[in-house]
Amino acid sequence: MPRPTGPKTLTPSAGQTVGPFFHYGVQYDAMHQVAFPHSPGAIVLSGTVTDGAGAPIPDALVEVWSADSDGTVSRARGALRRDGHTFTGYGRSGTTDDGHYEFWTRNPGAEAGKAPFFAVIVYARGLPNKLHTRIYLPDDEALLAADPLLASLDADERATLIATRTPDGHLRHDIRLQGEKETVFLAFPDAPA
Repeated sequence: MPRPTGPKTLTPSAGQTVGPFFHYGVQYDAMHQVAFPHSPGAIVLSGTVTDGAGAPIPDALVEVWSADSDGTVSRARGALRRDGHTFTGYGRSGTTDDGHYEFWTRNPGAEAGKAPFFAVIVYARGLPNKLHTRIYLPDDEALLAADPLLASLDADERATLIATRTPDGHLRHDIRLQGEKETVFLAFPDAPA
């Protein structure tokens, strides 16, 4: 017997969110080693990912891309199969139970007149899409002041994008997804929603 049909009553369902992430699908050996640990020029870039209440997010995924110290963009193979010595420019780190992420990398160089930065993507459960942001190096105030993106932000917003240099020369940068001192996230107008 055919089912009665009427006007369609389909309504949008709740959007899918990013995650949870399955280890076999996103993890690979040494994925957080953009540069080989303790090699010349290698530093640690680390921080914590927190939610709107300030609680650490234990299952976020952070990806970074950067130029090498001389400003060149790596074209070397090795993004997924690390050879133990090649700087790849790309890395991925899952957060720990304390929301901590960590990369072995190098201080990126930059184009003339722009401040050096890491391009960052954050994936986390509850987000409807990935978030793009940047982490700038704190070392050159003149370059930070002249950088076009940073110059378009007010002081509080700009501060959410600038890392802190630790006494041992590493970088620390926390990413806050919402709330007070929320990290500035970037939108790309031509990107599909």
